[in-house]
Amino acid sequence: MTPSLESSLAAELAELSAAGLRRRRRVLDAPCGRMAAVDGRQRLNFASNDYLGLAGDSALARAMADGALAWGAGSGAAHLVSGHLAPHDALEREIAAFTGFARALTFSTGYLANLAVTPTLAGRGDAVFADKLNHASLIDAMQLAKAGGADTQRYPHNDVAALDRLLAASRARRKLIVTDTVFSMDGDLAPLPLLLELAERHDAWLVIDDAHGFGVLGPQGRGNLAHFGLPASPRIVLMGTLGKAAGVGGAFVAGSETVIDYLLNRGRSYIFTTAAPPAVACALSASLRLIGDGDARRRQLFANIARLRDGAAGLPWTLPASPTAIQPLIVGDNAATLALSQALWERDLWVPAIRPPTVPKGTARLRISLSAAHTADDIDRLLAALKELT
Repeated sequence: MTPSLESSLAAELAELSAAGLRRRRRVLDAPCGRMAAVDGRQRLNFASNDYLGLAGDSALARAMADGALAWGAGSGAAHLVSGHLAPHDALEREIAAFTGFARALTFSTGYLANLAVTPTLAGRGDAVFADKLNHASLIDAMQLAKAGGADTQRYPHNDVAALDRLLAASRARRKLIVTDTVFSMDGDLAPLPLLLELAERHDAWLVIDDAHGFGVLGPQGRGNLAHFGLPASPRIVLMGTLGKAAGVGGAFVAGSETVIDYLLNRGRSYIFTTAAPPAVACALSASLRLIGDGDARRRQLFANIARLRDGAAGLPWTLPASPTAIQPLIVGDNAATLALSQALWERDLWVPAIRPPTVPKGTARLRISLSAAHTADDIDRLLAALKELT
């Protein structure tokens, strides 16, 4: 690499630093949990998506260890070659039964799962209609569909009337409505009943990313469809991640027999990826059982959400309406957000600062992630620190 190429990258990094947008990793010295061991100190963790407190659960660790002893460390190949082992197959059947869909397909990450769905189902002559605040993986999937010839349009956040107009004007062969169910930086919900109604009226698929709803919302944590009492319709394609509330890793796509078989045969990010280790599938099977039996964890999580929202009522920053574990405290300015996050860090409270381009310009925020592992005292400690810093 020539010095000029190297220096151009360094200059861009310097610009990110000056704008308060440069990112660095922190190294944890203990498993994911309520407390995080970082830089030789114990800090109360409001940064992870471990909504049910399962990431460090000993039962899941034992299931993974037993799975590795029984099935080895790796899968050895892609699912369609020789990497689809019995634990993978069992997990897919369990997910289908848990979600109510005919069939499910597992992936190594949620990003790969989303990249498999939209560009595979929508190409030349088709159209994709995506919520403006969708996760980056859904945006990238939309861009891949566009590169394949699909018409792509982004509708204003949760604006059902605007989406209705776009769908009505479209003459596409296939139409896909693509949305998060819980928006990852705001914590608000997509109006799924209304979106399903539009999908039925305009003969469209409804592709939903339930990354932050699966395991948390609905009876037995079955997700946002169950939360709204919606059926597992063949018109719906459901993606759920397994590294958040499920506490392990990976993702799944659930849908009709035809849709899943089509994705298995045509989804590039499924076909050309080595299957996850079978031990991960063993741990996830155990996680599904814990999620189904996890009403007490969910009650604690929602009590924590209510306690935080009640206690934050007098703070000078904006706390948008969010019924979920994601509680964004909008500060606005990048530097001020970083300073507030750092002040909490110095008080042994880990609350990450989220800045553009992850969120719109001028809406930098603290993203408070709550967990069933948090106690009432933990919530009160965070609130006291925030009040002290006003």
